[in-house]
Amino acid sequence: MDDRVSLFSSPLFLGFEHFERLVDSLSKIQDDSYPPYNIEQIGEHGFRITLALAGFKRENINISVANNQLTIRGKQESDRGAVYIYRGIATRQFIKTFILADGVEVKGADFDNGLLHVNLVRIINPSNVRVIEISGTSPTIPRQIEKSPESK
Repeated sequence: MDDRVSLFSSPLFLGFEHFERLVDSLSKIQDDSYPPYNIEQIGEHGFRITLALAGFKRENINISVANNQLTIRGKQESDRGAVYIYRGIATRQFIKTFILADGVEVKGADFDNGLLHVNLVRIINPSNVRVIEISGTSPTIPRQIEKSPESK
């Protein structure tokens, strides 16, 4: 039995289960400082995440988006024949995860001079106000509510 209090346990929050899942997944993400990164505001609705990936090749980097999570993975091949006197450039794999708000989409990525740039944009939808007509005089309970056109 789970005794923790949910942020969205109020009966006034309908359909916010996905936010609770996002909060849970956010608490499981470890904030490793490797690789270093910046997040920039680009214009009114754009963002850019820049990761410093010295020594990585484009083919060793994977970017994916699933369930509002942007995941960037990198695996660098080590120089098997090299003998280092000092090694300050990390050659380890990494996974960096960012939680994206609803409406934020990845528009593309560039890799140039050891910097990976991931471009994002917030899609702003116009306000959608509808008037709901009330029908009938006797209360009826629907046996099954049809799925909305968006969920099909």
